[in-house]
Amino acid sequence: MNPEAATERAPVTREAVVDAALALLADGGLEAVSFRRIAARLGVSGPTLYWHVDNKRQLMDLMAEELFRRAGVDHAAPAPGQPWWEWLREDARAMFAALVGTRDAPRVLAGNRPGRESLARIERSLGVLVEAGLTPGGAQHVLFAIGSYVIGSATEWQAEAERSRTTPLPGADDEDANARRAEVLADQPVLLAAITEVLGQPHETTFEFGLDLIIEGLRARYAPDA
Repeated sequence: MNPEAATERAPVTREAVVDAALALLADGGLEAVSFRRIAARLGVSGPTLYWHVDNKRQLMDLMAEELFRRAGVDHAAPAPGQPWWEWLREDARAMFAALVGTRDAPRVLAGNRPGRESLARIERSLGVLVEAGLTPGGAQHVLFAIGSYVIGSATEWQAEAERSRTTPLPGADDEDANARRAEVLADQPVLLAAITEVLGQPHETTFEFGLDLIIEGLRARYAPDA
């Protein structure tokens, strides 16, 4: 290594480590993210990274927070005049879009524990729901429930997208596939009708259907007159 190049290189920071990890994630998925590869990308030795990140789980926590920061996802509170249930819906949609837009991002977020810098934001979010009539514990359950639903939906969406690259589903207007399906499912007419109906809908329909159940259920319980 050129000594002058080493002298001129910018010092490694936690932000640089996270940025390199996210670049590796986008290129090759979670399996491609390793301290060895991050160190190689930054041009430093592996042990240097441990000055900034304790282990891979902490790194994934930091990656999750940075993913949302870049996507503009803000869980803090509703916009002025925005009902709390529409705030929850809008945030869930933004979170879903952020996750499906990056390879293996749902796996990064699963099991995520927020850092100290996120605690004030979480406090504000919980406060909004407590003002709506939930207990603090109930408010926490709401955030967990929505987060788990979004992560699970994004995981399923990415798995199906990966499978469709080699085994795509037939289109709703594929007459040959429709005829074969009708023959195979001749004794299961309800299942046939369900598949036919879903094939004609956008991929986001299932996510929106489940999200609507959660949000409208919360609204019916805590804001029935709104």
